[in-house]
Amino acid sequence: MSKQKIIYSCTECGAEANKWSGQCFDCGGWNTLVEAISEPKKTGRHANFSEKAMALKTWSMTEVETGEKVRSSIGISELDRVLGGGLVQGSVILIGGDPGIGKSTLLLQGMVNLCKQTSALYVTGEESLQQVTMRAQRMGLVAPELRLVAETSVERILEIAASESPQVMVIDSIQTVYTDELSSAPGSVSQVRECAARLVNYAKQTGTAMFLVGHVTKEGALAGPRVLEHMVDTVLYFEGDSSSSYRVIRANKNRFGAVNELGVFAMTEKGLREVKNPSAIFLSRHEEPVSGSVIMVTREGSRPMLVEVQVLVDESHSPNSRRVTLGLDQNRLSMLLAVLHRHGGIAMFDQDVFVNVVGGVRVTETAIDLAVLLAALSSMRNKPMPNDLVVFGEVGLSGEVRPVQAGQERLHEAAKHGFKKAIVPAANAPKKKIEGMEVIAVNRISEALEAI
Repeated sequence: MSKQKIIYSCTECGAEANKWSGQCFDCGGWNTLVEAISEPKKTGRHANFSEKAMALKTWSMTEVETGEKVRSSIGISELDRVLGGGLVQGSVILIGGDPGIGKSTLLLQGMVNLCKQTSALYVTGEESLQQVTMRAQRMGLVAPELRLVAETSVERILEIAASESPQVMVIDSIQTVYTDELSSAPGSVSQVRECAARLVNYAKQTGTAMFLVGHVTKEGALAGPRVLEHMVDTVLYFEGDSSSSYRVIRANKNRFGAVNELGVFAMTEKGLREVKNPSAIFLSRHEEPVSGSVIMVTREGSRPMLVEVQVLVDESHSPNSRRVTLGLDQNRLSMLLAVLHRHGGIAMFDQDVFVNVVGGVRVTETAIDLAVLLAALSSMRNKPMPNDLVVFGEVGLSGEVRPVQAGQERLHEAAKHGFKKAIVPAANAPKKKIEGMEVIAVNRISEALEAI
């Protein structure tokens, strides 16, 4: 028996190297090379040039029939929203998240709803059929039409799918699936890449909508090769604090809908429950005004949402002041504090600054800039902001307050929740007065400081 050859494969781009190194020579990623077993290359008949030329054909855009992609409602409106309006036939959705956050629970609820209108197959590789059934019974779900199978071999999974002909499939999880043609262990780069390619190919050929559950690394990224995210049509991430009952699902990639769309759920004894009004759970609604707390309006996908930004500024007792953020980019906080010093005359170089976005939500847009600065100033001077004040706006390096997208929708969302005053960029000021709300338009950070 010949000795197996060890190679090192990059988890980001899939490139192979004969020896380990700290950086991948192809994509430049650091610490991405993992040990794998070299597989013999398959030999097959290659067509000659003339045969290939006869088989190939180019198409004009007017000759291509696009058709209408049929969407099916999953019965969970928050999940339908994130997917862009429903489940598209032949689409492959990769959903990742921390262990125990609710990926299997959400998919089981969705499959129970879908099997009432179409054929569905749930393939479990991590749990037994008894465990899946007990979870469904605990959540009060009854679905005799849902087909279950416990299998990890991709060849047998495809055989079962060919005989059952389901319209929707769930693979839980892709890291447990393996192919007999590769000798590497399940979950390795080569196994995940090959198995995912076969499942995606089956979904495209048969028009089967498929969910793939993926593990995440300690850094929060999906485990396995980066090419896995390029294979699928949609990438969803489950986010949330394990100590909180609220869960957020976010679309990072979607070929059939908008990216950065957000769905909010609450974990209960009966499974995941939809949160119809997310703004209500992200606001503390203090009985009395407190310093360091400002309400801002963020926009996730097509929905404006109110969140509370809390900042604590305290005297630093170390040579290097601390900058700690939860739900916000730490580098952006350092930049905003420098802008506040340069254009507002307020220095915090000798202060520790801690920023938290309430509820565990992560705000990636720049509309949070103005709210962070005003909350920091409120905490530093121990002067509370009014409870009925809402703030949003991007702050530039030259001290200007830049407009943000969908300013009118943000103001109407704030007015709907009873806010009476708003500090916004001048370019986002409404042309018509909003009933019951005073809008203060500012052009520079100095004007915003004067307004409060």
